[in-house]
Amino acid sequence: MPDTKPAQDEATVFPLVGAGVNASLAVLKILAGTFGNSYALIADGIESTADIVSSLIVWGGLVVAARPPDEKHPYGYGKAEAVTAAVAALALLAAAAVIAVQSVREIITPHHLPHWSTLVVLAVVVIIKEGMARWVKRAGTEIDSTALHADAWHHRSDALTSLAAFVGITIGLVGGPGYEPADDYAALAACCVITYSGCRLLVRGVREMLDVAPPDSVAAQVRELAASVSGVLAVEKCRIRKSGTAYFVDIHIEVDGSTPVRAAHIIGGKVRSTLRDSPLRIADALVHIEPFGEE
Repeated sequence: MPDTKPAQDEATVFPLVGAGVNASLAVLKILAGTFGNSYALIADGIESTADIVSSLIVWGGLVVAARPPDEKHPYGYGKAEAVTAAVAALALLAAAAVIAVQSVREIITPHHLPHWSTLVVLAVVVIIKEGMARWVKRAGTEIDSTALHADAWHHRSDALTSLAAFVGITIGLVGGPGYEPADDYAALAACCVITYSGCRLLVRGVREMLDVAPPDSVAAQVRELAASVSGVLAVEKCRIRKSGTAYFVDIHIEVDGSTPVRAAHIIGGKVRSTLRDSPLRIADALVHIEPFGEE
């Protein structure tokens, strides 16, 4: 059986690093916003503190998902990963709503242009957060973690809002009086992108909780592996569901109808071992034996 626990254990590192980065950037943003006359940057710093909580929630979900099966949860705790992803997606949507409300409030409230030094801080934030987003997303893709994908988008949302603020403040500084709300309008545009991504991640997490079928390519590989076992004449049914970063497989194979029960049982065991030992991260497989050519 492939050990899926190391992948899940390694995944817990990413949200912890993210929490540390968010804490550092929150302090930087709040200080820069205070001295640079940018309420938007202060609000962004406060929003980064919420990202700390989100990263810790993702970390907690991954820790729970890595727990081995027990008597009460014979299929393990992998679904905690999908639940965490849904919670993180909701937090992303909430962040978008808060940023939108703050942006509208700043648009209708007269305020001074921020100091040019805030652009340096925003540029640093964009580079760091986009780098974090790509790093975490790459890890999420490698181990097929929905929670890490959601955490990656939290980093990207921060990068997007900071980029929007950078563009808006630049327009305001170049345009002068009358262009003060430029960064707020830019933030509203970024909120649309964040909202779309949050909805997409939420749907993905909910679908995973409802045992949506994996991509057809995964099922095709499972069928191919099962059919490669000596004695398997055909593969009839194949159902797969994802739990955490691993898969559980229910498969019906066909063998010669005259095969003794003991021999058919051995063939089924070989199919199960082949699937569990494959690089597909299959936690377990239930193999049903049927006589070849009969419905």
